[in-house]
Amino acid sequence: MKISIVGGGNMGGAIARGLSTCDLFRPQDITVINRRASKTAEIQGFNPELQAVTGDYSSLATADIVVIAVKPWMVEALIKEHLTGKRPDRQIVISVAAGISLEQLQTWAGKDRALYCAIPNTAIEVKQSMTFITGLNATEDQNRLVLNIFGALGKAELVEERLLGPATTLCSCGIAFAFRYIRAAMEGGVELGLYPQKAQEGVLQTLRGAIALLESNGSHPEQEVDRVTTAGGITIKGLNEMEHAGFTSAVIRGLKASNNG
Repeated sequence: MKISIVGGGNMGGAIARGLSTCDLFRPQDITVINRRASKTAEIQGFNPELQAVTGDYSSLATADIVVIAVKPWMVEALIKEHLTGKRPDRQIVISVAAGISLEQLQTWAGKDRALYCAIPNTAIEVKQSMTFITGLNATEDQNRLVLNIFGALGKAELVEERLLGPATTLCSCGIAFAFRYIRAAMEGGVELGLYPQKAQEGVLQTLRGAIALLESNGSHPEQEVDRVTTAGGITIKGLNEMEHAGFTSAVIRGLKASNNG
C-alpha cells in the first residue's frame, strides 16, 4: 500500500515522520511532495528511506492514499491540477487542511472518490495526536483503514462533519493552549524559586499524573480536584484565586474565539 503526502511542512512532515515509524507502511512506500528543496532535505535527513521529492507529483497517479497537507487556499488548485482523473475508483483522498469541507472536496475531486477531512494536532509526530475524521463516499473498509492510519499515530475518531470545527478547536488548537498553561506554570515555579528545568520537569510530570488518574479512574476532573482540596487548605486558596482571575472563563473564551475563527 502506497501513500503520498502533498506538503512536507509542520503537519505533513509530522505525519510522514510518524508513519515511517509505524508498521502500516514501509518508509519506501511513503512519498512526501514538497515545494521547497529545503523541506525535502529535512525529511530525507530524518529517514533516507522516505521518498521525499520536490515539485514531482507523479506518485499521485499510483498512490492508494493521498494526504493533502497544504495551506487551505492551495487545496482547490492542487486537486484540479494534479488529482483530477487519477484513480477515482480506488484512491482515498484525505485533507488535513483546516476549514475545507467535504462538499468542497467533492466539487473539486469528483463524486467517485472516497474523501476525508481529518484534523490531527502536531503531536502526531510522536504518535500522540487526537485526530477527528469525517468522510464521504467511503466504504466501511475504507473507514477502518483511515481510522487505523491515524489510530497508529495517537487516537482517532470518526465524527459527523458538523462536529469537525469544535473538534479542531478543542484538540488541534487546544494543544497550543496546553503548552501555554505549561509555560505559565513554569514561570510561576521559577518565581517561587525553582530553576526553569526543574519547574518544567515538575509541571510535565504533574500533568502526566493528572491524565493517568483520569484515565485509570474514569472520573470527572472535578472529582479529582475534590480529592486534593481540603477545607481552608492551600490548594483551594490557589484555585479560588485563579477563578477570581478568570481562569475557566479565559479557557472557554479562547476555545470559542478559535472556533469562530
